[in-house]
Amino acid sequence: MSYCVKCGVELDEGAERCPLCGTPAWKPDETAPRYFPTKPAEVPRASRRAAAALLTAMLASVSLCCALLNLILPTEHPWALYVAGAAVMLWIWFALPMLVRGIPIFFRLTADVAAIGIYVWIISVALHGGRWFRGLVLPMLGWACVVVFLLSFLLRDGRRSRLSSIAMCIGAVGLMAMGVEYCLDRYFLEVWQPSWSLVVLVICIGLIIPLCIVRRVPSLREEARRRFNM
Repeated sequence: MSYCVKCGVELDEGAERCPLCGTPAWKPDETAPRYFPTKPAEVPRASRRAAAALLTAMLASVSLCCALLNLILPTEHPWALYVAGAAVMLWIWFALPMLVRGIPIFFRLTADVAAIGIYVWIISVALHGGRWFRGLVLPMLGWACVVVFLLSFLLRDGRRSRLSSIAMCIGAVGLMAMGVEYCLDRYFLEVWQPSWSLVVLVICIGLIIPLCIVRRVPSLREEARRRFNM
């Protein structure tokens, strides 16, 4: 189907001129190359190693620039250590999985928790806070390791339903809250007085119970699967 270039009237396939204004019909050469590509070109995706190298260079550059600035403008606390610690933590979280594929979940979680510990340790060194690091941060990180490892062990096979996985994650939040308040009370008050963590735990239990009911009742389970793609 073609149209007149002057008045826009639709032309027959064999028309030599426009029947309305007499403008010669332009016949494009079908064998000539197209002005624009007929198929969209696909740009190959960057490799994981290239992305890891870029992220490493960015983190190293930021850390180096902050260290030089801290040397030029000295302060009471070496704040560049905070940036370097954050860079190390981000590198372990994001760049390491790109470089080493197939890391077991236990080793990856250990590395992630260790990265947080290293970051907080660097802050404690900058602030001369070794006491609160040993008495507060290490117990909290240890409890976080226990909860995360337990959760990863329960979810390791991948055959559990989404309802069961969500219920376990909610339970892990309640356990984590209890451990955090225990560490805080033991450090500041030297006695455990559970308060807000009990509220969090009760809320988590209140959320888990309906999920368990839905998981056990076939009609409710199918309805949840249909509505929420579970």
